[in-house]
Amino acid sequence: MNLLHGGDWAGYQAEYGGLPLDFSANISPLGLPEGVRQAIVSALDEPPRYPDPLCRALREKLSAVHGVPADHILCGNGAADLIFRLALALRPRKALVTAPTFAEYEQALGTVDCETKRLTLAPETGFAVTGDILSEITPSLDVLFLCEPNNPTGRTTDHALLLKILERCRDCGTLLAVDECFNNFLDDPAAHSLIKELGPNLLILRAFTKNYAMAGLRLGYCFGEPGLLEKMSHCGQPWAVSSPAQAAGVAALDEGEYSAKLRALIQEQRPVLAEGLSALGCRVCPGEANYLLFHHPDGALSQKLRPKGILLRDCRNYPGLSPGWYRAAVRTKEENQALLRAMREVL
Repeated sequence: MNLLHGGDWAGYQAEYGGLPLDFSANISPLGLPEGVRQAIVSALDEPPRYPDPLCRALREKLSAVHGVPADHILCGNGAADLIFRLALALRPRKALVTAPTFAEYEQALGTVDCETKRLTLAPETGFAVTGDILSEITPSLDVLFLCEPNNPTGRTTDHALLLKILERCRDCGTLLAVDECFNNFLDDPAAHSLIKELGPNLLILRAFTKNYAMAGLRLGYCFGEPGLLEKMSHCGQPWAVSSPAQAAGVAALDEGEYSAKLRALIQEQRPVLAEGLSALGCRVCPGEANYLLFHHPDGALSQKLRPKGILLRDCRNYPGLSPGWYRAAVRTKEENQALLRAMREVL
């Protein structure tokens, strides 16, 4: 099977018998917080019963942390689950996505035969979203997906432009779906989020996956209008969020010290990794999250690094990117140096 994403540690293990140093998935290098680990173990000792289908405790905790009413919050089996639920609930006829961006938007829209237009972002501007997008938002557009910060570029849209995009969407009756799954890795997460703008025609997607190293648990959530969330809740399997995942989410929201430590690590190591990649002849996109998109003329770089125990995300399957574009997660100092050493060897 052709895999859409990075993080295929199982395929590597089957081929080489061990585990790689994985730069292809943008997960916290600090590992699972201890408080979250304990919450998962405790959840396993609960009486045999179904998980709470409404995720009441988790939604109440999210409500308290983010200042959003609980009935404006829906939890799911990762953000990807909520993206597919949105497509099924909305059944849009016409959608707009940027290119390159996260593949699930277009994949989910394809399940409902939606006509999806791509707005290609230019490498000359560092793949930034510009004011040109405003003319693409018309009354015939049902939904616009924006990834903030964008995956794989790591770029955010200027906040003033984001507000103009939201205003234009509301004027045209277009739903703006903003993916903030990597928001916590920004230097100032609150300053860029659209949570304070919640209201008609806005849905915000988030996840515990990357920030708390919980990718295997699958837990995401979104903020939006109760009517839309109610429709989305009926567009997928019941009991979508397991009891251990719900318990882990509640515990993770108390891990403020962990989040601060992780953000400090990313702020310190991102420019160091960018400088190291540039020194190796790479063109590095000015990313703002916990990963960097870069270009190198060697289109086989990821294949050359694989036997050395390192997974790098080859981005050629992103619409809008050609061979030679790669994405590397920002990890610890020692791990980042190991990547740079291996790249020097193969290049």
